[in-house]
Parts: sequence; structure tokens; C-alpha cells
Amino acid sequence: MIIKEWMTKDVITIDPEASMMRAAKLMKEKDIRRLPVVDNQGKVMGILSDRDVKEASPSKATTLDVHELYYLLAEIKVKNIMTPNPLTISEDDTVIKCAAIMHDKKISGLPVLNAQQKLVGIMTQNEVYRVLLSITGVYHGGIHMGLKLPDKRGTLKEVLDCLRGYKARVISVLTSYDQVEEGFRQVFIRIKDMDKSVLNELHQELSEKYDLTFWIRDNISTLS
Repeated sequence: MIIKEWMTKDVITIDPEASMMRAAKLMKEKDIRRLPVVDNQGKVMGILSDRDVKEASPSKATTLDVHELYYLLAEIKVKNIMTPNPLTISEDDTVIKCAAIMHDKKISGLPVLNAQQKLVGIMTQNEVYRVLLSITGVYHGGIHMGLKLPDKRGTLKEVLDCLRGYKARVISVLTSYDQVEEGFRQVFIRIKDMDKSVLNELHQELSEKYDLTFWIRDNISTLS
């Protein structure tokens, strides 16, 4: 999945010469936690987070009067408190690469650049969650199952052939080598809901032939 297909394109930005007060007001009005700082050429100079604003704000114990406080806030520029030269990512990179960078660097968002190095979007945890929900098919409900299979050619095909024999409609198939011993892999399959008697027969056959680690009926629409 390519970033340009999932990123938020209407990015709210701020000029490096803008005041911290302006930045804080913009974040509050738009209910956002980070602002790419962009110059008049469209180049990303930095990124400003709500934490940057909080850390730069005077303490509640300050002895400044209201006029002095507002003057101070108006004088502090975005360029003085932003994180300069932030990590960015290309619009042609994958969402998975973006998620890995965000996870490894412990950051919650990345500005997205085009081939001309101009800002064209932003990827945050929200966009990554949307992709995760999409590829798992969780909003389609159905039956979600996990199997531990030998890491050999043809083992997944056998399972899919078994599902096909029951006319099961597959929504998603994902595999993982984490949290499983060497020589095996975990396979997670979601199928459309079916007649209960057919599901019971399918469950029994899978349990007898394979290491069925879980079998869950998902219906996220019932959650509130």
C-alpha cells in the first residue's frame, strides 16, 4: 500500500516566523497535535508538536502580568521551538515502511514529500490504523482464525483449498513469523460468515488437520 493513496492531503501548516501563540491557537481550532513548518517555497523546515508548545509556555507560577505574558507569547517564534530538519517520507514509499520508521523512532507522524521535495501530505498514527483495519477486513466481520503452519511450500494452499471446499469467501490472509518457533509461521485468515452447521464442520476439519490457534466471530459493528 503506497503512502500517497492513504496520506492526509489537506495538510495544515505554519510559517517559521509565526508566533507560538498563533500556532497554539491553530492547533486548538483544528484539533491537531502537530504542524509541519513550511517556508514560502514549500520546503519543510521543521515540525511543531503540541508538546513543543507546552514546554515553551511559561509556567503557571510565573510572576509575569497578563500584558507581559501575551507579549512574551507573541515574541516566541515557531522557528525557535520547532524540531528542525524532521524525518520525512516519500509519497511513493509504502505505508509499512512509514509505520516501521514511526515505531523505531518513537514518533507519531511524518510529513510526506513528492519528488520535488515539496510537502504534499502527512502520515500519522491515524492513517496507519486505517490501513491496518483495511487489510485485516475487520469491518467486514465474519470469522477470524489463526493457524500455526509449517513454513513449507504448499501448506497455505492446503488450507485455502479446504476453505474452498466449504465455499468459504476469504476476506483477508496475513502471515507472521513473530512469536512462533523456527520452522513455522502464523497465518491469520478472515472469511465471510456462513451457515452455522457449515462453520461447525469447517472448524472441526481445520482443528483435526492443523494447529488452529484461535477461531473468533468478529462483529465490530456491535461495539460502542
